[in-house]
Amino acid sequence: MPVIAPMPAARPARIPGQRDGSDEAAATAAAGTTVDHLTETYRAHYRSLLGLAALLLDDTASCEDVVQEAFIRVHSARKRVRDPEKTLAYLRQTVVNLSRSTLRRRILGLKLLSKPMPDMASAEEGAYDQLERRDLIKAMKGLQRRQREVLVLRYFADMTEAQVAETLGISLGSVKAYGSRGIAALRVAMEAPA
Repeated sequence: MPVIAPMPAARPARIPGQRDGSDEAAATAAAGTTVDHLTETYRAHYRSLLGLAALLLDDTASCEDVVQEAFIRVHSARKRVRDPEKTLAYLRQTVVNLSRSTLRRRILGLKLLSKPMPDMASAEEGAYDQLERRDLIKAMKGLQRRQREVLVLRYFADMTEAQVAETLGISLGSVKAYGSRGIAALRVAMEAPA
């Protein structure tokens, strides 16, 4: 028995101003890259973009920063990336440009650092600072765990008391109490003869 293939349905005549499926696809492409597409691109190509940055830069942290910044920039400008298929190309170009900028900043920094600063600390001051830092670290290790956590987050991580409270899951009053007791204990420890 012969197989009869169905005839394709004839497309109705297009009425001006009426949208069909192809117009919707064009409108979607005109709207730019979607967040979902960018997320999928991130999952699929993060490592290859990291490898690209590694060929241009020398340390892993800078490579990761460059790739993350590239995704952030393309995400911010995703409406301008009209064709979602070009998202990866935009990301690659952004990684290359950001790597170049990072290298330029490093070179400029090296040029500026090679000239001695007129008000640089003497070697004696640097040694004294190291001794003070060592004493501070030793005194910090002698604090209670919560006091140490509060002081580190408050003064070294430069968080507000509210942020410290949220991070540690304790009340604002507890943060203030642990902080003041910790500072008092540090004062005593730093003034004690070694």
